[in-house]
Order: sequence, then C-alpha cells, then structure tokens
Amino acid sequence: MNEKQDEVLRITQEECAEVVQAISKIFRFGINEVYDGQSNKQRLASELGDLQCMINLIKQFGIVSENEIYRAELNKRNRLGMWSNIFEKEKVTQ
Repeated sequence: MNEKQDEVLRITQEECAEVVQAISKIFRFGINEVYDGQSNKQRLASELGDLQCMINLIKQFGIVSENEIYRAELNKRNRLGMWSNIFEKEKVTQ
C-alpha cells in the first residue's frame, strides 16, 4: 500500500466514525432535531456524502474494485433478506 492509499483509508475510517455519530444523534434526539442550524437528517446526509466520496476514492486508488464492492453488496442484501425485517423474506438474485 502506498502513502496515498494509506491516507484514503485513514480518512475513510474517520468518515465512518462521523456517520456513526450522526446516526447516534438521530436515535438520541430525533431525525428532525435542529442543532446549529442543521437537522440531524441534514447532518447524516452530509456525512454519508463524505463517506461516499471516500468509497469512490477507494475504488479510484485501486484499494478495492467496483466489482468486489458490488458482490459484497449483493451478499449483504441476501443476508438482510434472511436475518432482518427490512425486506420480505426473499433471496436477492445476483
């Protein structure tokens, strides 16, 4: 791993923590609660945008490929279909 890849991963790690914090604030105070002129929903959207940027940079810098991420996403959706109430109990096809 080179220095740029290392930096991309470190910043991604920070962004993941900020997404966790934004979600925690929603659970604690509600999604529409406003602090410093911004709702918790807006704050979450902003942090998710930052994280999406970093995910795109992970692909751009060749750390993980688009195909690897897509396959992992499909696998996660299958597991959610089996073990959560998010979806009807059906298997997501690949």
